[in-house]
Amino acid sequence: MVTHPPLLAIVGPTGVGKTAVAVRLAASLPIEAVNADSRQVYRGMDIGTGKPTAGEQALLRHHLIDVVDPDERYHVARFRADALEAIPEIRQRGHLPVVVGGTGLYVRSLLKGLLPAPPADPALRQELEARASARGVPALHAELAAMDPETAGRLHPNDRVRIIRAIEVRLREQPSHRTQGRTAAWQHAKAPWHLLMVGLCQSRGALARRIAERARGMLVRGMMEEVRRLLDAGYGESLPSMGGIGYRQLSAVLAGRLSEDEALRLMIRDTVRYAKRQMTWFARDPEIRWIDIDAAGGVEGAAERVSKHVAQEGLIE
Repeated sequence: MVTHPPLLAIVGPTGVGKTAVAVRLAASLPIEAVNADSRQVYRGMDIGTGKPTAGEQALLRHHLIDVVDPDERYHVARFRADALEAIPEIRQRGHLPVVVGGTGLYVRSLLKGLLPAPPADPALRQELEARASARGVPALHAELAAMDPETAGRLHPNDRVRIIRAIEVRLREQPSHRTQGRTAAWQHAKAPWHLLMVGLCQSRGALARRIAERARGMLVRGMMEEVRRLLDAGYGESLPSMGGIGYRQLSAVLAGRLSEDEALRLMIRDTVRYAKRQMTWFARDPEIRWIDIDAAGGVEGAAERVSKHVAQEGLIE
């Protein structure tokens, strides 16, 4: 017998089809989606973030999309607060909340909670600076990628200042990482939901091809004009939002620093690398039930498997 309110989460790497599966699921189940993609919160950043289209949002109501402007700060604590507000509202309408997204830090913060960040630690900053000098900044970038793939994906591997700052923030949020060599500094209280976590996956080669096709499609649909509009509106390249994959490369094209072909190549390369880091993050969670989207027969087959899991768990009365 279910004693906690039900919650479904659909996670996995970028480009694997999480939104498409959730929209297909909405055809047979009364659900509403809670976005857990840290880039889809920004208004005006639609094509490059893979945001659900107007048609998809008409079929499946989405929450936590278009929350802030690109120059506003949005962080994991705010996401958690917003999600904790949206989920019971969805339940009040008699619908099943479905957390959909690939930002692992967001998903885990919602489900596990985050420990409060301790005060600033000057010694930690000095330690990180020394490691950057001794081992090179790309080595620190690799460490950041293991802790926070989303942030690492936005930063150039040689961006010393931002990489050190990001690692400092993560280690201050997750103090056990320094002593135990891992990132699991979460509150381990049992989640207040009857939770079903489903992960969508695909072979590395198939996902890489899908990512490449998706990137080309973004350019065809007008991502260059989207970036131009953002820059013309005053959202500069230095903003964290504009440092996302695709936006930074196309900003460089418009500034004359890259060709469009090279920008596309870098978009695909960086997205493939980011997807690999996402899979590494999610693979650590034993609660996730994995569905290979190709083995399931594509989006429709994957949605059917999710629906069966939902029925087996008794998430919908």
